[in-house]
Amino acid sequence: MTDFMNYLVLGLTRGSMYALIALGYTLVYGVLQLINFAHSEVFMSGAFGSFIVIHAIVGTGANTASWAVPLLMLVGIVSGGLTAAGVAWTLERVAYRPLRKRGAPKLAFLISAIGASFFLSQFAGKLFNRFQNTPFPAFYNEDSVAFHLFGARVRVIQLVIMGSAVVMMVFLDRLVSQTKLGRGIRAVSEDAPTAALMGIDIDKTISRTFVIGGALGGAAGFLFGLTLGFGNQMGFLPGVKAFAAAVLGGIGNIRGAMIGGLLLGVIENLVPTAPWVSAPWIGTKWTDVVAFVVLVLVLMFRPTGILGERLGRAA
Repeated sequence: MTDFMNYLVLGLTRGSMYALIALGYTLVYGVLQLINFAHSEVFMSGAFGSFIVIHAIVGTGANTASWAVPLLMLVGIVSGGLTAAGVAWTLERVAYRPLRKRGAPKLAFLISAIGASFFLSQFAGKLFNRFQNTPFPAFYNEDSVAFHLFGARVRVIQLVIMGSAVVMMVFLDRLVSQTKLGRGIRAVSEDAPTAALMGIDIDKTISRTFVIGGALGGAAGFLFGLTLGFGNQMGFLPGVKAFAAAVLGGIGNIRGAMIGGLLLGVIENLVPTAPWVSAPWIGTKWTDVVAFVVLVLVLMFRPTGILGERLGRAA
């Protein structure tokens, strides 16, 4: 039971980050009916943007006062979100809007997004020495901020991640369903030409959609870098999993992205690493395989995803 709870907490933690990234995919798809394959690098930019800000404030993080930790968490989330939002806005203006103005085919959008993805990945790799020797400032002591719940060791940072994810996801759900901007996003996702006739600025709505999705991905980037560190596939692998989570939940559906992210995070931690798995050919090295096998199995029986009835809508 203790092992089960430990894996469950870890799965919910990772799933929360996947869900935040997946929201960016599903927002853009809901409005443009296109997959933004550069969103993984938008997420990555949030991680590095927050790294630069936090490192400038506390250096390596040694001897940081305990009262400053919550403030640094907030600064990290905001700086990561703002950095990624700026990158997402630039991406929409440079890689998408010119093609949209010219009525380019969808394949052109795909190629443009892949090119932007490679550029951002290589640029970040050059700036940060290919992600080597780049530890995130350790401004809090993990051992001093942990407690036990139902036998599981729970770190406060895990609660912060899950709590932040819930708050941001609920905020986005309310924003899309109850605000003027949200109504504009839903109108554009339903019928852009008609929305334009009704006085909605299509370009501004699409741009703001990119910014919102980027901000959520950037916040997830800070949380990811803080807890799991940087690696050679800082943007690509978490981004691919978040895309899988969006598809699993129902691409284009906000609540589906939330559910898909949490479900994927739990499955990839419980199935291959759980204590009841004793087969020698299953273990942590199969985590990624199990996650995508589950995705394929779900789509075999429900091709539009768990909440796919409203495919193509932003809410």
